[in-house]
Amino acid sequence: MTRKTAKAVASQPWLTPAERAERGRAARARAPRSSHGDFEPAASRPDPVDVIERQSATRLQELVPIRYGRMTESPFRFYRGAAAIMAGDLAGTPASGLRAQLCGDAHLLNFRLLASPERNLLFDINDFDETLPGPWEWDVKRLATSMVIAARENGYSARERAVIVTTTVRSYRERMRELAQMKNLDVWYARADAAQLEAAGYGGLHKRGRKRVRGTLAKARTRDSLQAFEKLTEMVDGERRITSTPPLVTPLGELLAGQQRSVLEEQIRGLIQSYRRSLPTDRRHLLGQFTLADMARKVVGVGSVGTRCWIILLLGRDGGDPLFLQAKEADESVLAAHAGASEYATQGERVVAGQRLMQAASDIFLGWERAQGIDGRERDFYVRQLRDWKGIAEPALMVPQGMALFGRVCGATLARAHARSGDRIAIAAYLGRGDVFDRALVRFAESYADCNEHDHLALLDAVRSGRVTAEAA
Repeated sequence: MTRKTAKAVASQPWLTPAERAERGRAARARAPRSSHGDFEPAASRPDPVDVIERQSATRLQELVPIRYGRMTESPFRFYRGAAAIMAGDLAGTPASGLRAQLCGDAHLLNFRLLASPERNLLFDINDFDETLPGPWEWDVKRLATSMVIAARENGYSARERAVIVTTTVRSYRERMRELAQMKNLDVWYARADAAQLEAAGYGGLHKRGRKRVRGTLAKARTRDSLQAFEKLTEMVDGERRITSTPPLVTPLGELLAGQQRSVLEEQIRGLIQSYRRSLPTDRRHLLGQFTLADMARKVVGVGSVGTRCWIILLLGRDGGDPLFLQAKEADESVLAAHAGASEYATQGERVVAGQRLMQAASDIFLGWERAQGIDGRERDFYVRQLRDWKGIAEPALMVPQGMALFGRVCGATLARAHARSGDRIAIAAYLGRGDVFDRALVRFAESYADCNEHDHLALLDAVRSGRVTAEAA
């Protein structure tokens, strides 16, 4: 938090819980809870392909066709890359006027298992590229819609989809009401670990579902730097090097040659060296015990394809003590045009600050830096471990009951993340005890899933016409 922001917060009048609750109930006049179910694309809505192309214009052009290729695969893959499109649509929807730190891209695959610094397995939000303060409803609507899109791809009925969305949103509402009754420190310390996940409802799955969950938990604990080391590297002339699998992983020597390669390598070394200043002193000391061994460019995600992303291999006490870091380019949030610009000087710091504010526990090596590219342009980056006990859901393998249970955990997790920064008492009072908001979001999610399918078809048409080029990778 900046000094200016800290001063502004300190000078705000203190409100009692009763006054905060009244503020939330009063917001229903501004945006009735049932109104959140209404969605109709605006007549002035920009062409969705135009929106995607504007994003792609600042990215590595040789990778942009991979982004389009991934987005054409299915409506859900398109949705993952279309956060900018939805941000513009959400800006025209009703809002209570209550704000919180947003994920900005809260679809179901951005909720996953992660490791805490204490080496506990937690369930939390993972992706914060678009994080920014804004209307809390936007995250809930993006999550609910992702459930419908994934459920449609699995062939679930309208009734099954309604149960999944209702379960997800009700979980958000009920957890927010619980958090509203808790003390500030208790809210801050709240988290969902692996044992709590099973107790929260996974035990209600059939035998195959329970086995799959236990397997996911076990697998997540193996996904660390050592596993990445074994999968992503090989011995070359007696030295450990990152394995080349272009275009997804490309060592620097295959991207550039001669002086340009040397310049880029030195710039990435400088980025890692200087980013240490954003770490606490103990983490800075720990990182200083590792030596940089190799680096490569990596293609990641769907919406992020084309941004500059480097993976850096460092070695500790010997050749069997690896640490993999990922330095990823941070652009302006897609929410900024609609929710206001970031208060931070760099986009990397915006991402890191938002992640630390929303997550129950963050990666010990999470930090940021601004670095100059070989084209002379300065770009913002954030840095974190490449893998640290990460486990991700597989919606295609879920039965309706399983997806509903997963939605329940996602909804509660999002409520906890919002409660750390937003007025949890006001939001809880706005939502109330009834299911008005829950039922409204069933309607919204179905309507927006229709819109997303039309946008996906528009991209397919653009590929067929030659307007854009798509490549599989």
